[in-house]
Formats: sequence, C-alpha cells, structure tokens
Amino acid sequence: MTPAIFGLSGATLTAEERGFFREADPAGYILFGRNCETREQLRALTDSLRELHGRERLFVCIDQEGGRVARLRPPQWAGYPAGAAFDRLYQIAPASAIEAARVNAEAMALELSAMGITIDCHPSLDVRQEGAHDVIGDRALGSEPRQVAALGRAILDGLARGGVAGCIKHMPGHGRSSTDTHKEMPTVTASEAELETDLAPFRALADTPVGMTGHLLFRAWDADNPATLSPRIVNDVIRGRIGFDGLLLTDDIDMEALSGTVPERAERAIAAGCDVVLNCWAKMDDMAAIAERLPALPAPGLKRLEQALDGTQVRESDGEAADLLAKRDALLALTGQAA
Repeated sequence: MTPAIFGLSGATLTAEERGFFREADPAGYILFGRNCETREQLRALTDSLRELHGRERLFVCIDQEGGRVARLRPPQWAGYPAGAAFDRLYQIAPASAIEAARVNAEAMALELSAMGITIDCHPSLDVRQEGAHDVIGDRALGSEPRQVAALGRAILDGLARGGVAGCIKHMPGHGRSSTDTHKEMPTVTASEAELETDLAPFRALADTPVGMTGHLLFRAWDADNPATLSPRIVNDVIRGRIGFDGLLLTDDIDMEALSGTVPERAERAIAAGCDVVLNCWAKMDDMAAIAERLPALPAPGLKRLEQALDGTQVRESDGEAADLLAKRDALLALTGQAA
C-alpha cells in the first residue's frame, strides 16, 4: 500500500485514474469541490473507489469545517458556521457552545457518511494568536487552549456519533502563522515556553486516531526544517511531547511553503516520520512518482490506518440531520448574531 492520500481530478474516475489507483493502492483519497456536484454523483464516486479496491472500509476524507473551508455547500448540502461562531457562544455560555459544536458536527457527519466519506479533516486545534495571518482566523475555536480543547472534543464526539472520524490539525500548531502556507513558509520565533500554549489542545486530544502536520518552521525546535519535514518535530514534539500515536498525515505537500519537487517532499515527509503524505491536486505525474519512490506503508502505519477507520460507517440516509441543525441554530442564537 502506498503511504499517500491522493486527490481525484473530477466528478468521476477517469480510465487512467482507475488503472493507476488499482496498481498503486493508496492509503486513501481526499475530495474537493471539483469532485462534489450532486448527492447522487458523489455517492457513486465514493462507491466506485470502494469497488475499485474491493474493501468497504476505505479512508475517504474531505475538508468540511464550515465557514470558508467547506467542500460540500448549499444548496446540495447544508451550510455550517466557522469555528468563530462557537467561540462567541462559549464566551457567554460554555456548556451551550459545547453542545452546539457537538450537534453541528453530528449533523455534518451524517451528511458525510451518507456520501461515503469516512474522515473529516476537522477540527482545527490551532490556538488563535493576536496579529497572526488570517489563514486560520475565524476557523479557530478560540484563543484559550482549554476552550479550544473542549470545543474540539465536542466536534470529535459529534463526528463519531455520525459515523465519521475526525482529524486534529495542524500539529504542532498553526495559530502563530505570519503567512499563508499555501503561498510561503512562515517562521515562528516563539520560545519553547510560549509554544506550550500551542501544544496544549493537541496534548488534551492526543488520543484522536488521525492527525495532520502543519508546514511551519519553528526556530525553537528545528531552525532548518518545517514541522512536516522535521524528524525532531515529528518524533520529539508530535509523538513525544504531545503524545500523539495515531495516523499522522502531512498537510497538502503541494503547498508552496515546501521546497523541492512534490515527490521529493513526499520522501522527506515519510523519512521524517509521517505515516502518510497528502497530495491533493490529482496531477498524474506527481502521483505516479510518489507511488514509485515511497516505500510501502509499514505494519505500524497499517495498524494506525485500520484504527482510524474503527467506528466509521457508510449510511444510506442523513435524514436525522435536520433536528440537529435546528438545535444548533437555537443555541447559536443566544449570541444575538448570525452563525
């Protein structure tokens, strides 16, 4: 099995993709808006991936946070607020905010599982920092680590109730980013003591089966390599100080924060200790080179992949979601602001 999560080019698999994916046997797939046109089409697409591999338990992920990061959008699918909506509610009614985050995530998961999606790359546990770039911004669940952890746990619980596994991101923390990692690599100059704030929510939720790295350079830990490509950060900080032992994905290795060719980045990420590389853009040349150059996913990674899929399920209907969304909206209305 190739230790990669690959993207798909469109709404259906091409003949070239079918042949390549069958041969490469990637760990899973990631979906984007280009892959999601209608409910019937999307479910047929994920069914075709399962049929291709002959296994029902398949890692099919998506970035469905809500707000500006949502691949499934109205009118085909429901709308979901960004993390800031739950942050606002937490300031006046913490218990209500936790419940709103939970039911929102459960409704989201019911939609996702009905589409054949098993993993949501959500929640972001990045602690918002004043003056940072808005690449995280309103996606954050707050600026206080315990609040972020509490809302993050509620989201993970809600996703699990709907048959979907969550993925905590972006370890060891993206909240201090001074730039957009899609465009360039940010350098974080905070001290180790200051970075304890960033680590705290991840440490609190370290038992989550899936996690994702961020492409940031942390001078306090490794002045030469961004987290995704740093053996010290992956092993000493993420696996060690945070205590995360789940399936570790990279953020998208196509991002311009990283240098070198995409296959070179993939090799470096696996060598650093990541389990799986995330390659989103369905460029056949890059995918083929990654499959050729990476070693097979070893036994510990296979075990983590299987554990990540425990409890996930593919549903035939998301009919229970409406009541959950109504409850969410009633709770969020306590802030007097639109979600």
